[in-house]
Amino acid sequence: MEVESTPPRFATKILLKVFWENHDPTQLNRQGPDWGTQYRSAIFFHTSEQQTAAQASKESLEKARRYSKPIVTQIVPAVTFFPAEDYHQQYLEKRGMASCHIKA
Repeated sequence: MEVESTPPRFATKILLKVFWENHDPTQLNRQGPDWGTQYRSAIFFHTSEQQTAAQASKESLEKARRYSKPIVTQIVPAVTFFPAEDYHQQYLEKRGMASCHIKA
């Protein structure tokens, strides 16, 4: 999927759809067997338009009652991002384990 050439609003909708479909937004500070604040469910926005779109998508899921538990996903401003150390990059692949399960 080539996001760079798509209009920003469309790209945001695609990213939000993929985000909600590929993790459990009801788990506080946890995803699967991994736990801690670094595993929290969060959407980081750069613009007010992104914030509005994220909030609208979260509210839509809440109204649809898609999940039996409350959605705990945070919607917060993006700050300086620091990539993880090399040994954390492609962690599962480097260990011959399952690859990422994200549906595109």
